[in-house]
Amino acid sequence: MSNITTTSDDTFRADVLEADKPVLVDFWADWCGPCRQFAPILDEIAGEHAEKIDVRKLDVDANPQTTAAYNVVSIPTINVYSGGELVKSIVGSRPKRKFLDEIAEFLG
Repeated sequence: MSNITTTSDDTFRADVLEADKPVLVDFWADWCGPCRQFAPILDEIAGEHAEKIDVRKLDVDANPQTTAAYNVVSIPTINVYSGGELVKSIVGSRPKRKFLDEIAEFLG
């Protein structure tokens, strides 16, 4: 069972922008090989750091409004939101250790 929940154009504001803690959003698509490769890493991070950060997925094909609003043109794009603002954007998959280093400030 996945540690990651989904968000959508309809729920993005409540799920992400109004969240009480930082939210990492994985902009992805089912047809994206690098997205599928990176998914298990995000699932591990979601389980290991659930008390510090929420991890959500947003399917770019099914949710074009949010995808366009944040100028996502390459996937996977991982955006971190805190206090209703986009505070970090990471494009492309990478090894877990390197990714953790990039988001360390949000994990405490």
